[in-house]
Amino acid sequence: MTHAAHAAPASHAAPSRRTVVTAAAATAAVLPLAAAGRAGAAGTPAFHHGVASGDPLPDGVVLWTRVTPVPEAVPGSAAGPDLEVAWEVAEDAAFRAVVTSGRTTATAASDHTVKADVRGLRPDTGYHFRFTAAGVRSPAGRTRTAPAADAAVANLRLGVVSCSNYEAGHFAAYRHLAARDDLHAVLHLGDYIYEYGTGTYPADPVRVQQPAHEILTLADYRVRHGHYRTDPDLRALHAAHPLIAIWDDHETANDTWREGAQNHTPGAEGDWSARRAAAVQAYFEWIPVRPAVEGTTYRRLRFGDLADLHLLDLRSFRDQQAASGDDTVDAPDRTLTGRAQLDWLTSGLSASDTRWHLIGNSVMISPVAFGSVPAFLLGPIAECLGVPAGGLAVNTDQWDGYTAERRRLLDHLHDQRITNTVFLTGDIHMHWATDVPLNAATYPLSPPVATEFVVTSVTSDNLDDILGVPANTVSPLAATAVRAANRHVHWVDMDAHGYAVLDVTEQRAQMDYFTLSDRADPDATSALTRSYQTRTGTQHTTRTTTPIR
Repeated sequence: MTHAAHAAPASHAAPSRRTVVTAAAATAAVLPLAAAGRAGAAGTPAFHHGVASGDPLPDGVVLWTRVTPVPEAVPGSAAGPDLEVAWEVAEDAAFRAVVTSGRTTATAASDHTVKADVRGLRPDTGYHFRFTAAGVRSPAGRTRTAPAADAAVANLRLGVVSCSNYEAGHFAAYRHLAARDDLHAVLHLGDYIYEYGTGTYPADPVRVQQPAHEILTLADYRVRHGHYRTDPDLRALHAAHPLIAIWDDHETANDTWREGAQNHTPGAEGDWSARRAAAVQAYFEWIPVRPAVEGTTYRRLRFGDLADLHLLDLRSFRDQQAASGDDTVDAPDRTLTGRAQLDWLTSGLSASDTRWHLIGNSVMISPVAFGSVPAFLLGPIAECLGVPAGGLAVNTDQWDGYTAERRRLLDHLHDQRITNTVFLTGDIHMHWATDVPLNAATYPLSPPVATEFVVTSVTSDNLDDILGVPANTVSPLAATAVRAANRHVHWVDMDAHGYAVLDVTEQRAQMDYFTLSDRADPDATSALTRSYQTRTGTQHTTRTTTPIR
């Protein structure tokens, strides 16, 4: 059941950080963090980084924690002894009805992180879980399994987030999602961490991260992940809901491609393959997901007969981004996905027997031309997108930079008559609701073959932040120009920070978009801004005034 506070499109004082943590403790979702902190005496283990779960299956889920065996065994230190860690899963918050348990070992080789891929659970069932080491218990968490593959499922409800830059603000969006009791999982569409040094992006940090320098080594990436987990709202989110995550570029470096990145200087910053390997290792140590094909994040989850969720990796196999204005964006051999992943996606879409096909997609697939935007806004928009400002017409880091491959995917949807495909996207630090046309130049005569819902950033800079102006003073001019030049774009909000909630039923898929009052305020309120949906069989995005309930 949706919270009443989320039912009206008006600003509301959602629970404060203290309220969320206290309430969760009362239900054993998050035990008092002080209890774990007191365990940090010399020689006594502690669970400073909380607990998490992820990648729900009908019979199982991944459980995660990090244990600090001795005080000096901080993230990235490679210090501290091996330590046996027990885990248990129960039907009740008091852990009187434990259904399964096990043991594993936390070692310095995995930064003392622990993952347990628990199986043998019941489908579509909520559980409580916790860890124990040397008699010290972790905070407890809640998780939920997916429905059975053949189950008739009435609805699927996901929190949706992306682009969470620690120095750009507080993670109030996570607090609001943690407070909800109606979500099956939270989908993170990438940029879970950022690689920059302090004061680089943004130049004037709201708060300071660790380490202060740009992260390059395995120890660096481990320290950064560990420091993010000191945020109480992020810990509360992980304790409250299972996470489904894909990476984008900043988990490694800005504008990552197969053999490098815009924010990597060979030589001065070492070998790219070593840096990427370090980032990938730290990611899988700290994020509660299963490594997939070739150690990437592309994989598929199923939610009964209602929806498949195809999760893409759009960084590991892509060709280098073309320069803006370079006609190589249309070259037939350029790839964003890599051939194997595209074949996996198209064959999976064709074989699917679910009503909806959801695609977790880190960069926008809808074509967007920015040429009509006033010239004085092109630079700030390019900065927001993370692309060079000169001659900005399209964002070549998105599918717009790989048009032939996009055409192959969209032709497949059209030719195979695959309907009810919804792309769920992050990256761009803006809320969008669009149709995905087969041919944008002749839309709406050329039919849409899918829809796309794009969620804004949790904290990362968007247009008003870059310009240093109040929200909604300049961006409406740019948004109007974008919509005029791109008729398939139904809505764009270039200033909001926040999150979204996706609700899928047999009849429609709907995204409710939420905006935070102030990313710099740890107790920021949340307001429902707009709701968009696509009805089954239509491939059209329409606005609705009826929020998810």
